Amino acid sequence: MKLPSARSIRLVLTTLGFAGLIVALSAAPATATLGNGFSTTVLGRGTNQSHGTIPITQGLDVVVVQNTIAVGGYSGWHSHPGGAIVVVQAGQITTHASEGNHCVVTTYTAGETFVEGAGKRLNAVNTGTIPTITVVAFPGVAVGAPGPTAWRTDEPDPGNC
Repeated sequence: MKLPSARSIRLVLTTLGFAGLIVALSAAPATATLGNGFSTTVLGRGTNQSHGTIPITQGLDVVVVQNTIAVGGYSGWHSHPGGAIVVVQAGQITTHASEGNHCVVTTYTAGETFVEGAGKRLNAVNTGTIPTITVVAFPGVAVGAPGPTAWRTDEPDPGNC
């Protein structure tokens, strides 16, 4: 497996520095939608001990993962309690975000970055012709909480996307 470059890591950290941490929202109880063709590898995890100027909470973990999304694969509807900063390394990813009673569809390509606000419900789909690879930083993760459920909340299909 190819590790992310120093440039990718700097981009994630720089983006994190500009992204404000939004207060985590509670997950809506309902049946979750599952992803398909979506795999995650944890690249790093550590508890924030600094007193720096990046707006993340001291004492919580920051988790960095690499996602690989097969052509036609999708994440399933989900949100992130502490938000997410996503860097698209290869391919493209199309997000379907439920906002109020409408759907916002946006496509991001290799070299682009986007921020998912805390509690924002979306489904990410590889609409391209090659596998998509993303590197994602999740701030505000409970210390030591196990596995993806610590930084990802499965959500029901909102029915408007």
